[in-house]
Amino acid sequence: MKRLENYVGLTVLGAIVMVLLVIMGLDALSAVIDNLPDMEGDFGFSEVLYYVLLMLPRKLTEYLPFAALVGCLAGLGSMANNSELVVMRAAGVTTSRLIWLVMRPTLLLIFVSMLVTEYVAPSAEQYAETRKALLTSGEEVFNLERGLWNRDGNEFMHFNVVQSGGVINGVKVFRFNDDRSLSRVIMAQRATYQEDGTWVLEKARIDKIGEQRIERKKYTTYNWDSPLTPKMLEVVAIDPEQLSITALWRAADYRTEQGLDARSFMLEFWRKVLSPLGTISLVLIGISFIFGPLREVTMGYRIFTGVIVGIVFRTTQDLLGPASLVFDFLPIYSVLVPILICAAIGTIMLRRA
Repeated sequence: MKRLENYVGLTVLGAIVMVLLVIMGLDALSAVIDNLPDMEGDFGFSEVLYYVLLMLPRKLTEYLPFAALVGCLAGLGSMANNSELVVMRAAGVTTSRLIWLVMRPTLLLIFVSMLVTEYVAPSAEQYAETRKALLTSGEEVFNLERGLWNRDGNEFMHFNVVQSGGVINGVKVFRFNDDRSLSRVIMAQRATYQEDGTWVLEKARIDKIGEQRIERKKYTTYNWDSPLTPKMLEVVAIDPEQLSITALWRAADYRTEQGLDARSFMLEFWRKVLSPLGTISLVLIGISFIFGPLREVTMGYRIFTGVIVGIVFRTTQDLLGPASLVFDFLPIYSVLVPILICAAIGTIMLRRA
């Protein structure tokens, strides 16, 4: 029985890994082609390959649910074609036991995926983006296109460029009174974070706005006290998709405290937290297909069906995600509803099998 369990597990694991490698290989090839126009300065072809390689960990976590579904259909399908599943069931192996044997390698891959999501993918992707910016423009920057807006109480801040290591270019700080009247404007060419927790503004100009007049002062350097830290700036400047689960929670909590919209961060948080359940629900559907309507069809038809189901699942989540932001319902619902539907369909089909 132990040999049988290992055989089923290795067959399914090998099929999932093979599908995952094929998908990631195609994605990597597409990414290399997309980045070829960006080759300039020190960002040559070898750097393009290195950049794409660093982006692969996030792709692994992104494609695992889809690969698990198709791999499950391929692995179990090959066993069904060889009548191995019929022999197993005739030998007394129950359907629930077979489900567990398929789920074991899936859970192993889910565990590895969650570790990659939390500890590998965010740092690798952020390093890839900053390295690319460094090689193409000479600066290690975040959010170059529109700058970054941030809020701390009655202060609203805009930064043109946020560099790693605690350097900001193009600083504007607008302070308001409790009655929402503007009281002070700070503008500086550059800000550098100090070890004592303050920021040193270079070539700063401060306008104090009174009821009758505006008092303007200029400083070569000016100490600016702010609770912002370089780490927090990088968190709020980076796209939610590039953050770890814990960083997403911290960023959402910080934005909520400041009265800012944190829904996009919570949406990505729930996507990553509930991703294991999504993978399990898709595998459950794959198993139900093998024991149900796809028992005696060709391998190509099984894979085609898996691709369609995976696309529908992902598209549904992608549509419900922005819808939760537009229609203001909890982001968790947009992630959880497709998972529950898949789990329900898989369970019903298995009971009928």
